[in-house]
Amino acid sequence: MFASFSGLSFLLAWLIGSPPANTEPQCRCLYGDPCWPDEDTFAHLTQQLSVPLIHPRPLAHPCYTDPDCPACVAVHARWDEGTWRAEHSGATQHPNFETFINPSGNVDACYANSSVGDSCGQGSVPIIGVEARTVADVQAAVTFAAEHNLKLVIKNTGHDFLGRSSGRGSFMLWTHHMKDIAVHEKFVPLGSPPEGESYEFALTIGAGVQWHEAYTAADNSGRMMIGGISPGGSVGAAGGWLLGGGHSALSPSYGLGVDNVIQISLVTSMGDHLTTNAYSHADLFWALRGGGGGTFGVVTSVTYRTYPIVPVFLASMSVTSNRSEPVKAAFTELVRITTSLTDSGWGGYVQFSPVGDTCGFSFGTLVPNVSWEEANRTILPYFDYVKSLATTSNLAQGTLKLEGGFTTQWPSFWSLYKHLMPNTGQVGRNLELGSWLLPQKALDGDYEHVANVLMENQGLSYELIAGGAVSKVDPLSTGLNPAWRKAVVHAVFGITWPDGTSAEDIQRLRDSMGSRLRSVRALAPESGAYLNEASMFEPDSRHAFFGEHYDQLRAVKRKYDPIDLFVVAEGVGADEWDEELRCRV
Repeated sequence: MFASFSGLSFLLAWLIGSPPANTEPQCRCLYGDPCWPDEDTFAHLTQQLSVPLIHPRPLAHPCYTDPDCPACVAVHARWDEGTWRAEHSGATQHPNFETFINPSGNVDACYANSSVGDSCGQGSVPIIGVEARTVADVQAAVTFAAEHNLKLVIKNTGHDFLGRSSGRGSFMLWTHHMKDIAVHEKFVPLGSPPEGESYEFALTIGAGVQWHEAYTAADNSGRMMIGGISPGGSVGAAGGWLLGGGHSALSPSYGLGVDNVIQISLVTSMGDHLTTNAYSHADLFWALRGGGGGTFGVVTSVTYRTYPIVPVFLASMSVTSNRSEPVKAAFTELVRITTSLTDSGWGGYVQFSPVGDTCGFSFGTLVPNVSWEEANRTILPYFDYVKSLATTSNLAQGTLKLEGGFTTQWPSFWSLYKHLMPNTGQVGRNLELGSWLLPQKALDGDYEHVANVLMENQGLSYELIAGGAVSKVDPLSTGLNPAWRKAVVHAVFGITWPDGTSAEDIQRLRDSMGSRLRSVRALAPESGAYLNEASMFEPDSRHAFFGEHYDQLRAVKRKYDPIDLFVVAEGVGADEWDEELRCRV
């Protein structure tokens, strides 16, 4: 390893005219390589674990042995259920990340429709792994992977758009069953001085806790917390969501996930279990808040601040038209006023969904802890404007149909979440994303041009999840890309394709999305992208995902992961490896 060379040996080698030999393996060991551990070696690892080793298989695997078996029936019945997919070590939330396209262009996959493929390929699903239940399990897995130079994949729920939860021929560390939850009436961070800050009803959660579990625990204690939104609350609350920044509809009022975390514990590549916060390993705590998942270590627990439960107001509306002009007018006005909405605490999502010959969007935003009068004062003028479009539109311009356009009160964010959010949907389909953060400067400038460019992207999600409280945080206080502190909107869109699509056709779709993403990126080239929901093919990933924080993040990674055990797609240090993240370049 690099660390095995003393400064003297390096200097002597340099003086005699030859660099010191690098004994660090330049390529990771994969399944099928001669270096892959044998059965006896894995059996020795098993003795150190609380549960047996796992052998992940693609989710649709049962359907290739017996299409009528209960396991295959469940595959088809629950294919789009995120919480169910999370219970399977070999499943990703989007099945394209279970597949593998080899250099010759063949797709190795295990499709849910077994008639599409003649066999169930392992694809990118790791071949063996550790199901961690304890910190000691994590330490054993990390030490084993380091000792045998294995390509390590850390997986929790499989919610990932960069392919970081899978890896062909790799060794998996599955943290999904680390489910401990503790509520602290008074929490003092480790190492805090006597005069340091304490937190009421902080919530400590294990690495495998999902948002529906964290929200329930907080609500049962009379508290609310800032977290992710997905059907069934299936996203992990202590993994990549937080480490990549963590946005929420509540972020304009309370900040991002990285602004609400108090303490993070993790296992490093050296096998050490560290607790990080503002007083202990502060440099690593800084990096973990935005530097990305799977990069600095394996998170074992996270402690969040919570807040008193307050009412929230929901503003909802949907518009459709047989022509694009009135929809564009409604959306352009929204772009114009977006900054004022987020500054007033409104956060939420605008989703475009063309159906047949119609186009339109649904609008759903919320604001907490204000009076109903204040909520209406800031949002109803926009609804009135859209209603006027519906009244004045004519057949030549296209008729505009409007539903909703009012506000409703809810006793809490969690009560609203449970009412509105289904348990299924959004997952179980092949999907890749492209996105960009749009700052106030872009939205308040030529907002008509911004609206025109964004509407060129089918399935656009225009997300009001920044600005407001997010913009008031010192950009230097966390490792998060500073572009977030200037951003107001996260604009995200994607491509999807049916099972059996050829590698060539998938590439054509990627090329098309790449072209559209260049147009969106040009709206604010100095900005960046949200690491957790972005393109896998960003031309300048250092700038897009980390901005001017990259060099400092890389330095922290060298300090705590000197052997570069933790390497993930688009992560810090990833561009020092080949495309498969197997060999150093």
